[in-house]
Order: sequence, then C-alpha cells, then structure tokens
Amino acid sequence: MPVPSFNDSPPVSDNVTDYDERHLATYLRLLDAAAEGADWRGAVKIIFEVDPERNLARAKKIYESHLARARWMTEQGYRHLFRASST
Repeated sequence: MPVPSFNDSPPVSDNVTDYDERHLATYLRLLDAAAEGADWRGAVKIIFEVDPERNLARAKKIYESHLARARWMTEQGYRHLFRASST
C-alpha cells in the first residue's frame, strides 16, 4: 500500500484537516497496530516506511504524533466528518 506523503507531525487543529482526510487509512492502520499490541518500531517501519534504527527520535515522533491524532479522530474528529457529509 503506497504511503501518502506525510509530515513528521500531523497539523494540530480542532477540525478535521485535508491532511487528516488524506491519512484516514494511515490512522486506521496505526489504531489497529496499537490495538493488537504491535511494537511501535515495526508499525512505523511498515506504515510510514521510516526505519527507527536509522533515526529513532524522528520515528518515535512520527508514530506518537500520528497515533495521537488518530485517537483524536476516533473521539472528536469523526463528528466533523459526519457533519461535512450531511451538508
């Protein structure tokens, strides 16, 4: 599965961004990996194609920031998606 281009951290916003919409599949993959108890290093290597052995700090930042945004999407962001689709 090709990885959409990504930032080291997703944009911080109280609304769903274009970036979030482009990365919905990425967020789902992260949530699935976390739910399964997958090692974060393997997840970031597979999902983002970033090798944590070459740049541990960057890999961890990418993983943690995107997982936090994915969780936000499940708690808050999905409401914005539903509102947008009903207009």
